[in-house]
Amino acid sequence: MDFIKTRDDDETANLIWNDSAVQHEKIAELRNYQRINHFPGMGEICRKDCLARNMSKMIKCQPQEYSFIPKTWIFPAEYTQFQNYVKELRRKRKQKTFIVKPANGAMGHGISLIRNCEKLPAQEHFIVQEYLDKPFLMEGYKFDLRIYILVTSCDPLRIFLYNDGLVRMGTEKYHAPSEANLSQLYMHLTNYSVNKHNENFERDETVDKGSKRSISWFTEFLRTNDYDVTKFWGDVSELVVKTLIVAEPHVLHAYRMCRPGQPPGSDSVCFEVLGFDIILDRKLKPWLLEINRAPSFGTDQKIDYDVKKGVLLNALKLLNIRASDKKRNLAQQKAEAQRRLYGHGSMKKLSAASSDWEKQRHTLERRREELKERLAQVRKQISREEHEKLHLGNYRRIYPPDDKLLLEKYESLLSAAFQTFLAGRAASLQKEMNNPLKRMKEEDILDLLEQCELDDEKLMGKSSRQRGPKPLTAMPECSQTPRRQRPDYLADFTSGSSAENSCSSSDEEEEDRRKAGGGGGRGGEKREKKVSYDLGESKEKNLAERSGRMHWKPPIKSLKTSPAPSASPTLSGPIRRSISCPRSIASLSSPSEVRALSTRPSPTVPIATPLVRPSSATSRSHSLSRSGSAHRVPHSNSLGTIHSNIVRCSSNFWPVLYMRA
Repeated sequence: MDFIKTRDDDETANLIWNDSAVQHEKIAELRNYQRINHFPGMGEICRKDCLARNMSKMIKCQPQEYSFIPKTWIFPAEYTQFQNYVKELRRKRKQKTFIVKPANGAMGHGISLIRNCEKLPAQEHFIVQEYLDKPFLMEGYKFDLRIYILVTSCDPLRIFLYNDGLVRMGTEKYHAPSEANLSQLYMHLTNYSVNKHNENFERDETVDKGSKRSISWFTEFLRTNDYDVTKFWGDVSELVVKTLIVAEPHVLHAYRMCRPGQPPGSDSVCFEVLGFDIILDRKLKPWLLEINRAPSFGTDQKIDYDVKKGVLLNALKLLNIRASDKKRNLAQQKAEAQRRLYGHGSMKKLSAASSDWEKQRHTLERRREELKERLAQVRKQISREEHEKLHLGNYRRIYPPDDKLLLEKYESLLSAAFQTFLAGRAASLQKEMNNPLKRMKEEDILDLLEQCELDDEKLMGKSSRQRGPKPLTAMPECSQTPRRQRPDYLADFTSGSSAENSCSSSDEEEEDRRKAGGGGGRGGEKREKKVSYDLGESKEKNLAERSGRMHWKPPIKSLKTSPAPSASPTLSGPIRRSISCPRSIASLSSPSEVRALSTRPSPTVPIATPLVRPSSATSRSHSLSRSGSAHRVPHSNSLGTIHSNIVRCSSNFWPVLYMRA
């Protein structure tokens, strides 16, 4: 696929990239096939003051899990708490260094270090944070890590971590903070936008030199020096997931407000590439500094180009943006409009005078619709996961994790986050998370659907059919024989079969025989009957040959039927049957029924022996709407390749990209 730069005001673009926060109205107006690079509500962790406020709440209820952020105070609201903390330090004869940051600043602007806290103004809006004075050093320099994170969906939450990033180093040798060096920002700050102005900044293009290096090099550095690399990345992944769990209640609520009526599990119109700034202490423990919702994709050096190009291209492949999305969306909108117009799929509402039988039928219908909806979500999720596995590139999924114990811990934290931030909606979320269908796999849902069908047949008064093979939806359907012209030998065959034969109903045949018996037809008439069967594979042929044990005679061109009251006219054409249609022999409950069938006056027609159900999993795939492959998205062959062409930029929208088929 080719991405072509379009006008900034083009409202039909497939991909919209914005360097600033997006208004909720913009997200609400997006069509289902469009994608925009920001979630609503993500500012709850991307603004420094909001991050501090939300983290403080989570620390109160989950102190052990949220110990990766330094103590932070928001001025002026928490000025008194901060001064009390400083007094307590003095009483213990301790002195600490604090870093002061603007509440919504960026690129190191307005940052300073202080030790004399009495000089802080009480009415200005900023945050004060404990300074980590024992960082992990590399070649004597302080550094931080820029980790790139991709969030593809908030409903459900899906998080990917890019395996590479940037190591940004200070440009002055690090010394513990003191009154003499508090103003030396090139020593204490690691921001690239600050240190690039220092004459000591090294723009070396070699892998292991320079003031900016790659995280892949840093990982190898840790491994060479016998550090536990697996634990390091595990700690980083947990920090990222736990931080985004704090944002999830706000993001999910804002997204559902922008996109009301969008079912859970559907494709998200929003995604986000975040830049996590993380610093390591001497014990290699990661600490969260801040989160950038619009990380710079400038390429001042070759290392910037190599890392950031991979971040963007791999993200676009994971998003699976296709040229056909627009046409598919229009077709779905048309089908949905027709469904609403003609009332297809709408359930009849119950009245106060509804009987118990009607109420039971209504409950079954609701249950069936719920199962079908969940089945469609599961199959769509399976298709999405298959695409992700094929197109991860240098990303790896960190939420939901493959480890079940870790997933349970994250879900517990997610429930606590909703209880903390959206207490009024926590009950509905808990109900949604505890829904037993949420954890069910495709096979479990199919079993429940089959049970619903059986219960419905019992309510309708139909004979209970045995659980067996159902007609294969992928096979050609059999032609329907006119009800009044059904030949007698077919009536004999179907009358001995189970009621679950989907091509002809035994009740109808019994009625035909009763009516024909009252009429007193003529017997002995010659009729020509042609029956053709589709036996495709050798396995089916063997089963057909095995039917000789049932005393079936070889076929002949013309045959005489036994005396029967009915006089059916000659059939005008052959009766087409798929091998899935007659299942009478396979569904007989006892050998005595088989012997009874074989002792009947057998017509001299070739009968295709039905396939015996090999396994529950096999039959499920052929039952009603059970062909999972029909719902899955084609993979790499149809996805094409991605080439991004960024033609021009604007102050608001960086590239607005349109996909041309």
